Amino acid sequence: MSTTLNTDCAIVGGGPAGLVLALALVRRGIRVVVLEKHADFLRDFRGDTIHPSTQDLLVQFGLLDEFLTRPHDDMARATFSWYGTELTLADFTRLPTRRKVMTFMPQWDFLDLIADAASRHPGFTLLREARVDGPIRDGDRIVGVTGTAPDGEVSVYARLVVDASGRDSDIRAAAGLAPKGVASAMDVLWFRIVKTAGERYPFIQAGSGLIITIDRGDFFQIAHVIPAGTWRGTDADLAAMKDRIARISPSMAASVSRVVTSDVRLLRVRLERLRRWFTDGMLCMGDSAHAMSPAGGVGINLAIQDAVATARILGPVLREGIPTPADLRRVQRRRNWPTRITQFVQRRMQGPLLAERESDAPLPFVLRMLRDHSRLTHVTGRFIGLGARPERL
Repeated sequence: MSTTLNTDCAIVGGGPAGLVLALALVRRGIRVVVLEKHADFLRDFRGDTIHPSTQDLLVQFGLLDEFLTRPHDDMARATFSWYGTELTLADFTRLPTRRKVMTFMPQWDFLDLIADAASRHPGFTLLREARVDGPIRDGDRIVGVTGTAPDGEVSVYARLVVDASGRDSDIRAAAGLAPKGVASAMDVLWFRIVKTAGERYPFIQAGSGLIITIDRGDFFQIAHVIPAGTWRGTDADLAAMKDRIARISPSMAASVSRVVTSDVRLLRVRLERLRRWFTDGMLCMGDSAHAMSPAGGVGINLAIQDAVATARILGPVLREGIPTPADLRRVQRRRNWPTRITQFVQRRMQGPLLAERESDAPLPFVLRMLRDHSRLTHVTGRFIGLGARPERL
C-alpha cells in the first residue's frame, strides 16, 4: 500500500526535540506529522535529565503536575566524588525557576508524556515504525519526505521539513548538509549493574576517567567516560575498565566484576555542528544540527530549547504560508551562539577530567575552585540548569 499525507510541518525523529516542537506547533493550530523509526520510546541510549528550564517549559505547557505523577527523582545539587572526596559540581537551589532541581526520569516516560499531550490536539499525527528514505523535492526546494511504514510506503508533503533525527541523520546527508567536526577526547562505555536494596552512588565519580550513575529503579545504568579510541572490546580492555572503576569507586567493584564484554556498548562521542542548519524547505535542530558530548548532560536541554525557539519563530510563518530560507536562518541565528558557547565549555572540560591521576594526586584546579568558592557552584548550576540562552514559548 502507498499512503500520501499533506501537513504543515513534517518532523523526522520522535526524540525530545522533535516531540516538543510538535507539541508547541499543534497548540498553535499547525498540523504536524512526526515520523519515528521505532515502535516505541524504550531505548537505553537516552539521557534521563530533565533540566529546571525544561520543567519551566512544562509549566507553560500545563504539564508539570502530570509530569510529577510519573516516576522521577530530584537532585537539588549535582554531587561529584573525586576518589571518595565529595564535592558539589552544580547547585540549582538559587535558579529563577519554578522547580530548583534537576529531575531524573526515564526518557521514554518523558517522551510518552509529550506525545500524549500532543495527541490531544487534532492536528497531530505520530507515525511509528516509519523509516524515512529521503526528501521529496520540487526543483531545489524540499517539499516533504518519503518513507516506509508497516503498512507500506508513505509520502508526507509539508510546508516545512524539520530534521530532529540525531547525529547520524540520513536525511540531513541526502539534503546536502554535512557537519564540521571538532576532535573529541572521550568515548563512553554504557552498561548496567544490579542494584541492591538501599544502594546508592554519587551521580558523578571521577579519577582516571568518569563514572556517571543513573538510577533506573531496579538497576543502575552506568556511563563510564574514557579517553577516545582506547576501547577495542578485548578481554584486556574489559579488565582495564574494571580496574579503573575499582580505583575510582571501590564500592562499585563487586557489581562491575560480573560485567562481561558483551554487556558493554561503546558510544563514540562527537562534537560537531552544521555550518548551515537549513536548506530551502528543511531545517535541522538538536543533535542533527549540533552533536554534543555528555559533559554537563546539557544536550537534551539544548535540543529542547532549539525546538521552543523554532516554534516561536516559525509558528506564525507556518500559519500563513511557507517559510523562506531567511525565516530558517533566523532560527540558526537565535540558537547558534548558545550552541557554540556550550561546545566550547565542553571541550575545555574534557582534558582536565580525563587526565590520568593517582588517588593521592591533588584535586584538579577546577575542582579546587568549586570546593573553595561555593558561589561558583551556583554559576555551574545556572549554566547546566538553564543553558546559555533559555527559551520561552
